[in-house]
Amino acid sequence: EDPSVTLFREYLRIDTVHPKPDYDAAIQFLERVGTDLGLACQKVEVCQGYVVLILTWLGTNPRLRSILLNSHTDVVPVFEEHWTYPPFEAVKDSQGNIYARGAQDMKCVSIQYLEAIRRLKAEGKSFARTIHLTFVPDEEVGGHKGMEVFVHRPEFRALNVGFALDEGLASPSDTFSVFYGEKSPWWIKVKCTGSPGHGSLFISNTAAEKMHKVIDSFLAFRESERQRLKSDSSLTLGDVTSLNLTVLEGGPSFNVVPSEMAVGFDIRIPPTVDLKAFEEQVAAWCRDAGDGVTYEFHQKCMDQNVTSTEESDPWWKAFSGACRDMKLQLKLEIFPAATDSRYIRAVRHPAIGFSPMNRTPVLLHDHNEFLNEQVFLRGIDIYVRLLSALASVPPLPAEC
Repeated sequence: EDPSVTLFREYLRIDTVHPKPDYDAAIQFLERVGTDLGLACQKVEVCQGYVVLILTWLGTNPRLRSILLNSHTDVVPVFEEHWTYPPFEAVKDSQGNIYARGAQDMKCVSIQYLEAIRRLKAEGKSFARTIHLTFVPDEEVGGHKGMEVFVHRPEFRALNVGFALDEGLASPSDTFSVFYGEKSPWWIKVKCTGSPGHGSLFISNTAAEKMHKVIDSFLAFRESERQRLKSDSSLTLGDVTSLNLTVLEGGPSFNVVPSEMAVGFDIRIPPTVDLKAFEEQVAAWCRDAGDGVTYEFHQKCMDQNVTSTEESDPWWKAFSGACRDMKLQLKLEIFPAATDSRYIRAVRHPAIGFSPMNRTPVLLHDHNEFLNEQVFLRGIDIYVRLLSALASVPPLPAEC
């Protein structure tokens, strides 16, 4: 077995699943690999028990802005009864498919970064720009104790980031998905208050009646966006607003009409949408449902920064040029969910989401998540070329 694959499988066996990820074991493993590669190591505790590991390959001109390679160490929960193989044993089948939680999201990318650097160093390469690798916690539950905090710390500012790479998605086709922006995630809880009473009566002005109207309004909008996506083949999931009812809260027993009910929605809004106008629409839906209907945000991302994909942009020119040289077909998209890239863009650093996995079903967060070893190994080849190009971007006007 290729040693890079062996290392990948070793990382996959570290159980970093929520709600109790073994972050210490992951950090120890990655620090060991980084030390073996001769990279400088720094650990930053951004919240109690939540550590960001920074590995650094110093460039020949450290004054230039650096390249940041970001990945997260945590993975989402599993339902083992739906898995063909145990999700933390990294079983490889006869076709070379490696089954494990995190195989696509995103322990593959972490090891591909490291193995690309191993190869470049073994070839005696050096670059003007410094390359930093950050391994962050908490991404799968919002990044609130990870990258969201880290980008505002002096240790992050000291990295002097010029351009960042982070996770993308697998692509079932020959093309590679490249994400230059993300939707804004809004988690909204709507509370409806009304007249209580006995479950045998026709009580007027109940919380349930108001909730019915709220749900109808939200889900009618959901259907209109679903139809818009379905009817226009030029649109991707990242181009429309997704909305799902995810939480329902009601009364204490079957025979009591409750005085309060609540419903929660997970909404993901593309950067083309006017967020202020959208919130006004939400407020109108709640007003139309009647008195005593209020809403609150459990998450409200207002950042709509996107990364330039113009050929005049030196970072994009380096990224896309390397891809052209490798004859990779790229598909530019808005990421349909949310990654730590949004926090990097929010502090005005360009970031691209890219996981080099084509001809691969999208299985992040799904049962039987896997990645084929040949796809994984080709990803290392791709990162070797990308890092060479990005770390060699000539000094920019602001750096001279």
